[in-house]
Amino acid sequence: MGNFDFLTDTAHRPWQLPKGKWQYYQQWNDALFLHFQVDDNFLRKLVPLGLSLDDFQGNYYVSLVAFKMEKIRPRLLPSWSYISDFYEINLRTYVKKQDKSGVYFLNIEAEKALSAKIARMLSGLPYEKSNIRRTLNRYHNQNKIKGFELDVEFSVGDKINTKSPLDCWLTEKYCLYLQDKHQHLRFNIHHREWDLHQVILKNIDLQYHISELKLCETDVIAAHYSSGVEVVSWSAEKV
Repeated sequence: MGNFDFLTDTAHRPWQLPKGKWQYYQQWNDALFLHFQVDDNFLRKLVPLGLSLDDFQGNYYVSLVAFKMEKIRPRLLPSWSYISDFYEINLRTYVKKQDKSGVYFLNIEAEKALSAKIARMLSGLPYEKSNIRRTLNRYHNQNKIKGFELDVEFSVGDKINTKSPLDCWLTEKYCLYLQDKHQHLRFNIHHREWDLHQVILKNIDLQYHISELKLCETDVIAAHYSSGVEVVSWSAEKV
């Protein structure tokens, strides 16, 4: 179950760890980040009122993150690989409330139907089943219901020893936001700082369209890879 020494590694965090006990443990492994600069007018229509769009130097972004969720489990209970381990692709943007910057999920896809159902039921996040496959140096996804497609072949380059401010801004977020009926919820999370590597995109076909937000392979402005992080999360708080 790990030794949880990462809980004492907090110097990189923008605020202190939450009070109280964490409620879920998980690992986000084999992570590919694809980043896009977008028009904030499109985002504003997709993000609930009451959550402010967050920007970096006046620019707005969404990120598609493909990774393997592993060993997710409640506190004090074991993980069960049939449910706890699955590939995930999420499309997120960056928001803030009460001066805490975090992410808001525009879409979340999971490889396994049962995992998606349980995750949706327990967290309220909009998980849905999709046909995600991972092979050597490749992520593939086809969501026929929504018309989403990702087919990316890549190689992992050198470790990024000196991250740019944008590298950090796009990856180092320590809470996520959710609208539940007429209230906003915030889930605090903790992990070590991401070890990021450069990515060489060899072949990529990408189509993600949500309302007026239309993303394709030519829109990718940056990419990162990480072998992963251990993560804990706390119960939702109303904000």
